[in-house]
Amino acid sequence: MPMREIPKSVEDIESEAEKILEEARTKANEILLKAKKDVKEILSSQLPMDEVKTECQEIIGKARAGADEKSKDSKKKASKIRTNADKKIEEVVEHIVSIIIGAK
Repeated sequence: MPMREIPKSVEDIESEAEKILEEARTKANEILLKAKKDVKEILSSQLPMDEVKTECQEIIGKARAGADEKSKDSKKKASKIRTNADKKIEEVVEHIVSIIIGAK
C-alpha cells in the first residue's frame, strides 16, 4: 500500500466508526425514551388493589374458619379428657374405699 492510501484508509475507517457510533447513540436514545415512556405508564397505572384486598380477606376468613374448627375440636377433646378423668377418679376412690372397708 502506498503511503497516500494509508491515510485515506484510516480516514475512511474513522469516518465509518463515527457513523457507527452515531447510530449507536441514536439507538440508545430511542431505547431510553421508550424505557422512560414505559416507566411512566407503569407508574401511572393503578394496581389491582381491590383484587388484592379481596384475596387477603378470603385468606384471613379461611384461616379464621380453620382456627375456629381446631378450637372446637380441642374443646371437645378437653371435655372428653375431663369426663374420662372424673370416671377414673371415681373408680380409684371406689377401689380405695372398698379396700378400706375390707370389701376386696
